[in-house]
Amino acid sequence: MQIIQQSRKILTALTLALILSITTACSGVAPTAQRPQIPPASNTSYNQIERGSTASSQQFGDWVVRQSKGLVKDAYVRDNNKLGVVITPQVKPNEVRPLASSLLQGFHKNFPNQDLTVLVYAPDKKLILTGKYDYQSQQIRYES
Repeated sequence: MQIIQQSRKILTALTLALILSITTACSGVAPTAQRPQIPPASNTSYNQIERGSTASSQQFGDWVVRQSKGLVKDAYVRDNNKLGVVITPQVKPNEVRPLASSLLQGFHKNFPNQDLTVLVYAPDKKLILTGKYDYQSQQIRYES
């Protein structure tokens, strides 16, 4: 009787080992099939791409982040007429529009004589407000 019980235990252990090895082998995916590895960009290239497409826009994006006193986590300028900012959680919902207005004023001083757009993103990088400055009418229009 003990021989039958030992045989059952051994057979169960072998079956379990076989099942685990088959399911592991079948479910595994080669690492190269998941995602190709891209070499990391250097900090200089990354910052130039992220903050601005020209030297002056790069400098303005850096200046916005430095001068924001912790309200803007990241900023970028594209085509010298679009400013995107990612705000920090410290910015209250009722402060978003005044912040966008201030950013548009500073943006206009640095990039005059053109229509401008400020895109304000929440900390999770979802667009929450767009401010558009019309050079002809000198008016700001907001879109939520």
